[in-house]
Amino acid sequence: MATTVLIVDDSKLARIVAAKAINALEPGWERAEAGNADEALARVAAGGIDLALLDYNMPGKDGLALAAELRALHPAMPLAIITANVQDEVIARARSVGAAFVAKPVTEEGLRGFISGAALRLRAGQR
Repeated sequence: MATTVLIVDDSKLARIVAAKAINALEPGWERAEAGNADEALARVAAGGIDLALLDYNMPGKDGLALAAELRALHPAMPLAIITANVQDEVIARARSVGAAFVAKPVTEEGLRGFISGAALRLRAGQR
């Protein structure tokens, strides 16, 4: 079964940039998208999502609140918060919900650690 990554960002351009970086690192992975937290929760509830990139700043529920909900529903799911808001508090809050931190703009190099770690966990059967 293919690995599917959910990219959650209210910016279509940001989703495209993240998808290109993921495709360069893991060309066999499938990508799903959501424009906000509610869409993301519905997509995860439908099944088939293995890991997720979550924008921090979104209308409604922010990425950290979404990460906390996803962590409660799927304790082993690899999660990353993506944001241009590179502050120690945001990084610490991401880690407190068990999410990695990736600075925007998202690049292959910026995603490499999270993607390689997630791939190892998923291959080890920790889905």
